[in-house]
Amino acid sequence: MSWNTYYVGNGEPRDVTLAGPPPWRTFPRVADQRAFQPPEGLTDAVNAALYLHRPLLITGSAGTGKSTVIEQVAAELRLGRVLRWHITSRSTLPDALYQYDALGHIHSLRLHQTPYQGPPRTGRNRVRRHDRAEHAHQVDNIGPFLQLGPLGTALLPSEDRPRALLIDEIDKSDIDLPSDLLDVLERGEFEIPELVRHRLPRVAVREWNERRRTYIVKDGHVQCTRFPFIVMTSNGERDFPAPFLRRCIRYSMPTPTADTLRAAVGAHLKCDPPRTGPVSDLIEGFAARIAAGDALAVDQLLNAVRLITDNQAPTGAKRERILELLLRELAGG
Repeated sequence: MSWNTYYVGNGEPRDVTLAGPPPWRTFPRVADQRAFQPPEGLTDAVNAALYLHRPLLITGSAGTGKSTVIEQVAAELRLGRVLRWHITSRSTLPDALYQYDALGHIHSLRLHQTPYQGPPRTGRNRVRRHDRAEHAHQVDNIGPFLQLGPLGTALLPSEDRPRALLIDEIDKSDIDLPSDLLDVLERGEFEIPELVRHRLPRVAVREWNERRRTYIVKDGHVQCTRFPFIVMTSNGERDFPAPFLRRCIRYSMPTPTADTLRAAVGAHLKCDPPRTGPVSDLIEGFAARIAAGDALAVDQLLNAVRLITDNQAPTGAKRERILELLLRELAGG
């Protein structure tokens, strides 16, 4: 089936068999840790962060594999599921620690404002006291309206291995967020004020992205026993304050070369890219553009290589037009 049998622009409904997705676009997403090729010095930076229990700040251009590092480390060291905190300009530290649905809690309280009437048949005093306490617990059960955030879950006590947390694109944050993180990164603890004031000393709170898994928070205080393995990524679009930087192990991703790009293509496409021919020319040209300062991401190259190596892909002028679309510079829209 040729490329032209997909969308043709005439509005006529028809049955079409679409091509299967490339390995990096299959869902649900399954990270292929073996496809990532660590550049020189990265393993040393990771090991230093693990040994010193410090966050790892990785700086580099888009698409260089910064956020993939933690997936590979978590897989090799069996750190479990990677927690993710994707940063935007609206991200705040409290939201990353825990989230409280105050409106939902108020609504629940209003639904249960009917006074306790007791059981249909009154029994002994101790039974009535138990029923009354159970009614009060149901009315003021704050647990279902609290959920730990990704950072809060990462700071939960752990037995022998730290949890893994990705703080992605921290340079996109509000200017105060890195400074707000200092105390948490230094002390590895935080409080949930709503639970500090709560009448119950022990409350079950859901963990991040978990429906049923909970942690019993005592007196509103959470303290890690092993500092989590934290990877923070930055595209280098801003500077960070010195107090924040001194708490991190820092690594800058090197500029990709033709050899490193060829290795990345081979790892993702499960092939050995040829040293001559269209694929080689595409890789060499891509490396030259990056060296000249063009803002490009490695996944653009992967898309382009997938296109030109597929027997169903277009050829000639149409292929060149599509390659131009795929390899447009990221800066400037």
